[in-house]
Amino acid sequence: MSALKLRRGTVVSADPLTVSVEGTARRAWADEGMVGEVREGDEVIVNVEALDLGLGSGGFDVVHVNLSRGLEAPGSPELNVLKLNYTSLQHPVEPVEVPYEGGAGRTVPALEGAATAVPVLVVGLHGQLAPAAWAASRAAPGLRVGYVQTPGGALPGRLSRDVAALRDRDLLAGHVTAGPAYGGEREAVSVIGAIHAGAASLGWDAVVAGPGPGILGSATALGHGGISALDSAHAALALGLGTLVCPRLSAADERPRHRGLSHHTEVVLRLLLAPVVVPVPEVDEAEWPLTDQPGEETALDRLRAACGDRHDVLVRPVDLDGYAGSGLPTRTMGRELAEDRLFFAAPLAAGDALASLARQNER
Repeated sequence: MSALKLRRGTVVSADPLTVSVEGTARRAWADEGMVGEVREGDEVIVNVEALDLGLGSGGFDVVHVNLSRGLEAPGSPELNVLKLNYTSLQHPVEPVEVPYEGGAGRTVPALEGAATAVPVLVVGLHGQLAPAAWAASRAAPGLRVGYVQTPGGALPGRLSRDVAALRDRDLLAGHVTAGPAYGGEREAVSVIGAIHAGAASLGWDAVVAGPGPGILGSATALGHGGISALDSAHAALALGLGTLVCPRLSAADERPRHRGLSHHTEVVLRLLLAPVVVPVPEVDEAEWPLTDQPGEETALDRLRAACGDRHDVLVRPVDLDGYAGSGLPTRTMGRELAEDRLFFAAPLAAGDALASLARQNER
């Protein structure tokens, strides 16, 4: 393991944030909820690793500390639960988890009544959140869908422009950052605690659980951010909630392991210990190819094979044109919606299925 690649720099522009490091102006990001306000002329310490590596989803320097105005935060005299504990970024939070019930025989608060009707949609990529939330709102106007940000992608909750846009348009009812993820509207120590709170105490009608922007990848079977979907699905299942898993699909990804059905979804479906619902979009067969050869195996064939007779494949309608005109994000992995319709069709189908299950459970 190498040491943190930290460098001293000077802020040359606050918006967009640009830091001069060793005489070179570089893109940067500062979580001002953690390091305080950043102004032009401030002296800062930045982590330069991601930009130096040329990472697509994390290609900017991150402000580690503001030496000019970030060393006087008062901290909290009351909160004693830490996020990012035992790191230099540890900070206190108030957990959203529901307290124990009872006295000496303390038990985990049960999910009863309406709370058991709260379904959970597990997504494997942050880019699936906006189309899923939009489709759920279209299918069931007024449905209160909350977002639980899990590990697997970016950990700072304030980094997501998608969440900000969805909250501004009332397409999300709340944002909880769980586990090592932090900076949401509410904080949870665990993913299962966040889902439990969403179902039992936050007034949500449905939950979408998945990683923040970007995703950790290593071209290995299990060493990737998409595997967080396995933990999220098991958490929802353990709570007795209806659980849906949105497949990661693509008809345009040049990487064989992500073409058609991504190996991220395939491995999760094969490793799940209990059945889930897997929504798939009702689209023309031409949207499903793995190769250009007619009659060859399609992404849908591969998805059905991964589900076997354990998981329920649920076909749902999608409105790709409606989403394209919604003003919400229509770009993934450098491709626009028109270039990879299948990618966006999957979370649109999943959002529709989530809304349908939530409304069905209410009756």
